[in-house]
Amino acid sequence: MSDSITRADVLLGQIDRDAVPKHIAVIMDGNGRWAQKRRLSRVKGHVAGAKIIRHLTNVCSDLGVKALTLYCFSTENWRRPMEEVGFLMRLIRGYLVEQAADMVKEGVRLTAIGDLAELPEEVRRELERVTELTKDCDKINLNLALNYGGRDEILHAVRRAAEDVKNGVLDAADIDEAAFSRYLYTAGMPDPDLLIRTSGEIRLSNFLPWQTAYTEFYFTDINWPDFDDEALYGAILEYQRRHRRFGGIS
Repeated sequence: MSDSITRADVLLGQIDRDAVPKHIAVIMDGNGRWAQKRRLSRVKGHVAGAKIIRHLTNVCSDLGVKALTLYCFSTENWRRPMEEVGFLMRLIRGYLVEQAADMVKEGVRLTAIGDLAELPEEVRRELERVTELTKDCDKINLNLALNYGGRDEILHAVRRAAEDVKNGVLDAADIDEAAFSRYLYTAGMPDPDLLIRTSGEIRLSNFLPWQTAYTEFYFTDINWPDFDDEALYGAILEYQRRHRRFGGIS
C-alpha cells in the first residue's frame, strides 16, 4: 500500500454513501484504560477522549450521518470519586465553551438528553447557551447524554404519561409505541441505526434501552481515545454488511 494511501482511505472508498446509518450512538468507553496503559492519571484519559469528539463529529457529518448521540455521563457515574466527577463536569463545560463557535461554523446542532436539572448550574447554563446558539444548524445533530440512565428515562416517561392520563390529556387506550416515545428524552429523534461501544465491554450499560430495540450493535476492543477514522469506517462497513429485517423476512 502506498504511503499516500492509508488503510482509512481504503475503507472510506468501500462505504456505500447511500446506506450510511443516519443515527449513530456511541458508548465512549476506555478513557481510564487508555490512561492506565500509558501510566497516566484517569483525567488525562478523559481529556484525550474529549479531544476526538469534534473530529469524529465532522467525519460523521461529511459521510451523511444526521445524528450522533454520545454517552458522556450516566446516572451511575456520580458514584465515581468526587474529584473525578468534578473534573468531568469542568471538562464538559470547557468543551462547550471552546467548541461553540466552531459548531455554528460547521453546522453542528447541539442537544442534550438526561436529567439535566441535576447537573451543576454552570454546566446547565452553558448547555442552554450552546443549544440556543446552534438551534438552526442542520448538518448534524450532536446529542450529548448527560446524567442519563435508560431505566430512569423510562420511569420519567411513565410518570409524565400517567399524569396526562390523570388530567384527561391522554387516554390510556391510546398509548402505543409512538405515543410513549413522545414522553422520552429523545422525543422527535430517530432511533439509532448503529450503536458502537469501545474498549471491549459487551453490554448496554443502561444506555437507550427503549430506542435500541432494533439497533445494530458493534463492539470493539479499541479504547475511545484511539477510536479514529479507520475504526469508524470499519464499524460503518460492518453495519452495511448486515441485513436489517425488523422482525420480517428479507
